Amino acid sequence: MTTAVPLAVRPALLLGVPNRITLIRTVIAMVIATYAFRTGDLTWLVLGYFSYWFGDSLDGWVARRRKEESLSGAVFDIVCDRACSFLLAAAFMATYPETIGPLAIYLVQFGVLDTMLSFAFLLWPWVLSPNYFHKVDRPIYLWNWSKPAKAMNTGAVVISLLVGAQTGAHWLPYSVAIAACVVKVVSSYRLVEILCGRRPAVPGEPR
Repeated sequence: MTTAVPLAVRPALLLGVPNRITLIRTVIAMVIATYAFRTGDLTWLVLGYFSYWFGDSLDGWVARRRKEESLSGAVFDIVCDRACSFLLAAAFMATYPETIGPLAIYLVQFGVLDTMLSFAFLLWPWVLSPNYFHKVDRPIYLWNWSKPAKAMNTGAVVISLLVGAQTGAHWLPYSVAIAACVVKVVSSYRLVEILCGRRPAVPGEPR
């Protein structure tokens, strides 16, 4: 027989300060992305990505400082990241049609492979979010959620798109997007191997 969670607890988890920040930063980023999509103005596109990245860092920092990290917050954050990324990518493709190819690769790796990897922490009850996946497997954590990996996952792709659009070096975003996709494929394969018992997980410290 399971014990029901008191109703009074659920709003506290869902309506905590970190989740409020996640909601606000998502709305702001998506409104800016919509305006960038309509106007085709690079300035608004850059501002949209900045608001997305800054807010994504802020909600996690506040959650850790206030000791309000939760499974619901981690899931909400992952979902909101996809919403922001997809709309910003659409605005990018509308502004620079030549970026459709590399952005399509990016959306596959981030929208499909990275989403699967990000939700994998739910399979281990003692892991609160992907930021603690080193407790399960340090290599997968280092490849996906360490600071350099997070920068590579979205930041490097977007910067390469901007550079390519401004300089005509269209090979650059393709190279970065493919490299990021390869990392997700390798990480996904390793995760499946671990889940099937064909490879031992290697837990360790994040550094």
